[in-house]
Parts: sequence; C-alpha cells; structure tokens
Amino acid sequence: MVMSGEKPGPGAAADEDASRGPNAPTSLRERKKRLTYQAVSDAAITMFLERGFDKVSVAEVAAAADISKPTLFRYFPSKEDLVLHRFADHEDESARVVAARADGESPLDALRRHFLDGLERHDPITGLCDAPEVLAFHRLLYGTPSLVARLYAYQGRSEAALARALGDRLPDRLAAGQIVAVLRILAMDNWRRISEGQSADRIHGDAVEAAERGFAQLGSGLRPGRE
Repeated sequence: MVMSGEKPGPGAAADEDASRGPNAPTSLRERKKRLTYQAVSDAAITMFLERGFDKVSVAEVAAAADISKPTLFRYFPSKEDLVLHRFADHEDESARVVAARADGESPLDALRRHFLDGLERHDPITGLCDAPEVLAFHRLLYGTPSLVARLYAYQGRSEAALARALGDRLPDRLAAGQIVAVLRILAMDNWRRISEGQSADRIHGDAVEAAERGFAQLGSGLRPGRE
C-alpha cells in the first residue's frame, strides 16, 4: 500500500516538528531530513520487494541510501518501521474524521461516509485497490509474519485515538474497538478478493454492500458515548 502524505519518522525530524506550532514554516534542515527519510524508505521498500523482507539487512538498506546504520536507526527504530511508517498518516484517521464531522452528524455516520468515499476512490486503506505497486506492497506486508505482528500495534494506536475522539469513557473504548475491527475486516475481505485476481471495479458494488452491512451492525449494536 503506497500511501501519500507520510509523516516524518520517529527520529530527529519528528522531534523538531513536535516542538513547532502546526502552522510554523518548515526549515531547510527539516526539509532535508524529510527527504532523507523518504529516500531511506524508498530504498528499503524497493529492496524488500525485489528480494524479500527477511533477505535484506538493515546494513544493506543503509548502504543503498548512502547513510550510516546509526543514522538509519534515528529515523526508523526497527526494520519493520521501514515498511509500516506508510500507515502513519492513517493511524489517527478515524479519530480525525470523528473530530471534523459536521454538526448533527453522528460519529458512526461520519465514519461510514468516509469509508464509502474511500471505496469510491479505491483508497488502498480500504483494501479496494488493484494498482500493481499496491498489490506488491500488500503481498510484502501480509506475507511477512513480523510485519503482520507489528501491524497490530498500529491498529491498537488507531483504536486508542478513536476512543479519545469519542470521549474516552468505557463505552467509547468498547465502541472504538468494534469500529476498528469492522474497518479491518472489511479492508481485509476486499484485499483477499483483489489478491485472488478480481479487479477493484468488479467488486466495488460488493464492497459497498458489505460496508453498509457492517456499519448497520455497528449502528444497531453500538451507541458511542458522544453522538
């Protein structure tokens, strides 16, 4: 899944951004760090796709990106982060959708609308994307046990962010867990069908129907604390 608008990594660039206001101009030093970040990521994922995740060492990635191994670890604390950082902008996506919903719109309705819009755009996060580079990335991700294991940590943080957006009471945390699970299952079912050779256009209608059923189940069984 090739994501756009990736966040800076958990190293020095991210630390500097955190100390600035959201509208502060980006310095030349920060821009250079972000370019380095992207270059390291691109080099790593290209090598992983060509040879397999387990057959490429961190030292080889550092050499390909023309940086030292310690420098690489400043940007990416683990080898898995070289791949999973592409989910960074999506980690709090559901929380942002809830926070930005229109007056009078429930959290669940906002999330349903957002997911259906993603299906319409064939957003990779919905699983309904058959672009070759996305297929390759998904095969790398779901075919590597250590990456799948780390993906659960991402989902846990997504769930926690959504719970906070809903109010962070126990009913909100229960609701967030179920919502994130439904979104994950819908995306995985779409990906499964795509990986079997079906096109995104062909299964779009089924994906929409499945999403409507999923959100209907959530609506009948869940009442987040803040509507």
